[in-house]
Amino acid sequence: MTIAFSLQFQKKEEIDKEWDVIIIGGGPAGYTAAIYCGRYKLKTLIITKDIGGLLNEISVLENYPGFKKIRGSELAKLLKEQADEVGVKTILDEVLRVERNGEKFKVISRGYGEFYSKAVIVATGSARRKLGVPGENLPGVSYCAECDAPLFKNKVVAVVGGGSTAFHDALVLSEHASKVYIIHRREEFRAEPILVEEAKRNPKIDFLLNKVVVEMRGKEKVEEIVVQDIKTNDKITLKVDGVFVSIGMIPVSGLFQEMNVNIDENGYIIVDDCMKTNIEGLLAAGDVTNKGCGLKQVIIAAGMGAIAALSAFMYIKMSKW
Repeated sequence: MTIAFSLQFQKKEEIDKEWDVIIIGGGPAGYTAAIYCGRYKLKTLIITKDIGGLLNEISVLENYPGFKKIRGSELAKLLKEQADEVGVKTILDEVLRVERNGEKFKVISRGYGEFYSKAVIVATGSARRKLGVPGENLPGVSYCAECDAPLFKNKVVAVVGGGSTAFHDALVLSEHASKVYIIHRREEFRAEPILVEEAKRNPKIDFLLNKVVVEMRGKEKVEEIVVQDIKTNDKITLKVDGVFVSIGMIPVSGLFQEMNVNIDENGYIIVDDCMKTNIEGLLAAGDVTNKGCGLKQVIIAAGMGAIAALSAFMYIKMSKW
């Protein structure tokens, strides 16, 4: 899939070093926070590897209020344009380190060096979780059906997982592949019932339940997978041309452990209802946080971003924390 905005194509330019707010991450949480910060007249910089984050992996978004259907990449573009209009600056770069520097924060990026801000909003989101089995690094193993589905036209593929993402991926793949296996370790699914019903009606989709993938094999690419029944321990070998891993997400929070930010046992940044961390002036929003009752949705991330922006405004302008 071609993404219109990428880290490697931006020419380096002179950027101010002092900001009111620096937002790390350019997904729905980051850009919503930026829009609100801009409207609060806070000098705001977004540092992100790409525009939109995981939005770019969504071919059609059907549960974002105000849009019956919209491509994820289109929503990402609209969010950035709206942030631009309120004076937010975006740079495509990677943040290497964040540290407290007196009353300010020092944010160090790979390409532009040091920046300083009064507050920081962490909106780094999450990344695809891997299975951790032998052969997972073979070509043909993917974590993005939206990106790679066309490569498997008239092929046999397997989707590992039982949540909404896994079922969405299976349905996307069924438009290209000749056969799609959904492999899940349980008999019940966590996916939205409407997706489960649609998949069950799809003649191209078969289910392998109470089973896990324990190995992927192939010479130059994945050619077969070993599937084990968790009740009987029996193993079968399944010939496939591709494997799509959809077993959930892990928060991108490692950078902030060095700052002694409170992080829960699953790696999520712990915030209060106002998106404040245990470090004064440091906020977090979106999928990287422990909030949202486990519902990782665009609308939830956007709401958190708005709250984080308000908290940043109150902290900078009214010294309230």
